[in-house]
Amino acid sequence: MTALLTALVIILAVALVALAVVYVRSRVRRPAPAPARGEERILFPYIGGALSRRALDAALRLANAEDATVVPVFLARVPLHLPLDAPLPRQSGLAIPLQEAIEHRATTFGVPVEARIERGRTYRHALRTAIAHERCSRIVIAAAAHGHRGFDPDDVAWLLNHAPGEIVVLRPSKEDQFGPPPSPDGKRAAVRARARRREPAGTARR
Repeated sequence: MTALLTALVIILAVALVALAVVYVRSRVRRPAPAPARGEERILFPYIGGALSRRALDAALRLANAEDATVVPVFLARVPLHLPLDAPLPRQSGLAIPLQEAIEHRATTFGVPVEARIERGRTYRHALRTAIAHERCSRIVIAAAAHGHRGFDPDDVAWLLNHAPGEIVVLRPSKEDQFGPPPSPDGKRAAVRARARRREPAGTARR
């Protein structure tokens, strides 16, 4: 009987100690876990055969400060007589060199890039699809100005009303244009074109 009583006392003491440990741990304030780095994404939609260096650099600087990834999205407009998934060789020929130029520019900022091509019947349609498919905390776009292609006021207003997160709209300057360097053939063609423009009328060519 004495041995049984001793065992019960020991079990009760162990249970009380365990309860005390649980209580003390529950009262200790644990620091909140730090937010994971590198999960932020900045969407950078663009159109046309060139894009705004000012807008691109703004997106890259924000990404560098926030340890974010920039997602450049080339918006391809598909004519109504073609299916949405039809091959678009001309627009692909524009998009791929621009994506390579963006990735090269991003390396100078130390920013990761995940380039995309999004299709739509209009640029707004493609933009809406991009927003639906891509998770992002901020969108950076270039407005149309000074003859540069970009998003017009109606598209900007639509974006402000429908897109999640923060919207950064930049107006390019007159000289603001960014694109891939011309190929050697393109350089030679440009030199020949400038030479022809300088030739006086009626000059005979050898």
